[in-house]
Amino acid sequence: MTSAPAPASPSAPDLGVLCQAVGEDLLLLALLHDRELTAQTLDALRQDGVGDLLGLRLASPAAREALDLLRQGLSDIPHPPDAQTLDILAAEYADIYLNHTFEASPCESDWLDEDGLIMQEPMFQIRAWYQRYGLTVANWRLRTDDHLVSQLQFLAFLLQGEASIPRLEEVARFLDEHPLRWIGAFASRIAARSRPRFYAGLASLTAAYLEEFRDLAADLLACPRPSAAEIEERMRPPREVLGQAGKGPLPYRPSEGPGW
Repeated sequence: MTSAPAPASPSAPDLGVLCQAVGEDLLLLALLHDRELTAQTLDALRQDGVGDLLGLRLASPAAREALDLLRQGLSDIPHPPDAQTLDILAAEYADIYLNHTFEASPCESDWLDEDGLIMQEPMFQIRAWYQRYGLTVANWRLRTDDHLVSQLQFLAFLLQGEASIPRLEEVARFLDEHPLRWIGAFASRIAARSRPRFYAGLASLTAAYLEEFRDLAADLLACPRPSAAEIEERMRPPREVLGQAGKGPLPYRPSEGPGW
């Protein structure tokens, strides 16, 4: 794990510096959601400081509260962590990301599909985004396209690939149409049900970070954020699709191409 670049200021930031910093922040968050905590990861977080690892200096009350919760969760863990503590953290990771014990899935379809099913229309919408940039997930059977980690990695790819207003508009649209529609509910449920404060803080920080960055993007683009109702209307299937009753979904074909 490496330190983030020089902090990006929310006031009139250089677009290239901002995009690079936020991209690295999102990769850090993706890493923490991606796998079980190790003694090495915990040591790096302690050494550098959770807030100091972020290139974007968060200012919103929700983000500051989430950072404090994550710091508290980190302080709860013995230094160095003993085997029993690592086992407890590993079990908590499995409950959140693998076993769905808390009924707080890290996959978008579970939150947005009417029946709460996995690998539904939201996943295919996100896959279409990836395909536009020649990307696929490494193995959709192990981690679907609409998994939180996949979405964070994709956002980082967009931000670090090109620093321009059109690219920032694309990032804002993806945030509106996908993670920001459900990440708040995910974070709230994890915060309410997770025992180690570390994972409660991580989920809360991820949601608060995406919200604050989206507000910053709105300022840079000089375009207010659409309301939740406007987003839902935008994402509503076309009438001709709704009218195809009884035809069933299109057959699923695993995509091909380079991953990231």
